[in-house]
Amino acid sequence: MALRNVRIEVSYDGSRFYGWQRQDGFETVQQSIEEALAELLDTIVVIHGAGRTDTGVHGLRQVAHFHIDAPRIDDDRLRHALNAHLPPGIAVRRAETCADDFHARFHATGKRYAYVIQTTRFPPAIGREFVHWDRTSLDGAAMREAARRMEGERDFAAFGNVGSPRKSTVRRVDHVRLVMRRERFAIVVQGNGFLYNMVRTMAGTLLAVGKGRMTPDDVTRALESRDRKLAGPTAPPNGLYMVRVLYPERPFVGREQGPGDPPGPLQY
Repeated sequence: MALRNVRIEVSYDGSRFYGWQRQDGFETVQQSIEEALAELLDTIVVIHGAGRTDTGVHGLRQVAHFHIDAPRIDDDRLRHALNAHLPPGIAVRRAETCADDFHARFHATGKRYAYVIQTTRFPPAIGREFVHWDRTSLDGAAMREAARRMEGERDFAAFGNVGSPRKSTVRRVDHVRLVMRRERFAIVVQGNGFLYNMVRTMAGTLLAVGKGRMTPDDVTRALESRDRKLAGPTAPPNGLYMVRVLYPERPFVGREQGPGDPPGPLQY
């Protein structure tokens, strides 16, 4: 009998884990889900995520898939049972049986991230691990202009730190937008793919522009130079969220599609 392919949508608190990918000796999101499936189904299951997130980076709608032999457990029961076996800090939002050839990573056409900055005078008393706090007065107009210059298909070598090897450092960034709220704002970035620490470096660079340490022209020069030293610093991981994985056809379109209200910074 053919194995059943199940895709899931996962949220997780990145401050509790050493990133997404399984690592010997460290608790990761992938490992935690695989161990929950093993306990639930009494068999080894390997899951494949749409992308990796580093230590401290949060996931709102990460997508993954896995093959199992469990015909008697429907999707809703599987979701509830899996959540019951997961540690605190991880929740499976959706679960559905999908086409056998669906692959969470290879079928994705892009990703959307948000980097959240708290701008209060004093650091937050609650939830410090979920935002990057910066009380500096920021020039929003300069940041928007610099963000506009990051859009498009170009070589982003200056914004990628040393990590997993890549055949090319050319990526397409569809948009970089600033979503403002009273005491915080989010830098929302969407593109077809990102280099290691690229979004955090984009956020650090935009913050440097907002503080007057860089100009939008400096951002252009950094991009053209392909020199990492000319871009801004890499912002801390705690402000970064994987908001959504994009596919040619929207997955999880059945019941529980989510809120219908206008999107906030993390729903964008």
